[in-house]
Amino acid sequence: MQQYVGTKYLMNKYLVTVRVGGKLVKTVVFADSTIHARLLCQYKYGMNSIAVSPVRVDEAEDDSTLLDSTIKPKPPMTPAQARINSLKQGVERSREQLHAERERQRQQREAERKRKQQQQRF
Repeated sequence: MQQYVGTKYLMNKYLVTVRVGGKLVKTVVFADSTIHARLLCQYKYGMNSIAVSPVRVDEAEDDSTLLDSTIKPKPPMTPAQARINSLKQGVERSREQLHAERERQRQQREAERKRKQQQQRF
């Protein structure tokens, strides 16, 4: 229930797990009810973003125990760092393509060997 202090109502605190950019993130929402908390999250994060329904939290609990960890923003990369990062990703893609091509050629050789064995039997 809402707490009444003087002429103001205090909002309840709800813990909600939402999907943001494909990741699950816990957040705290202040609302009158569970439905109100859900609607606020749907408005802010999108209609299908709520992974775990809002759960009311007592004010006595510490926020650090509720939330997994604080998400600290990363500063943007400098152009030189971005170029190096791009080159590293290109090297990794090339390695994966090389591995896939070697595997494809190995399977092709194996299939050719089996075909020749079957021809020799007849």
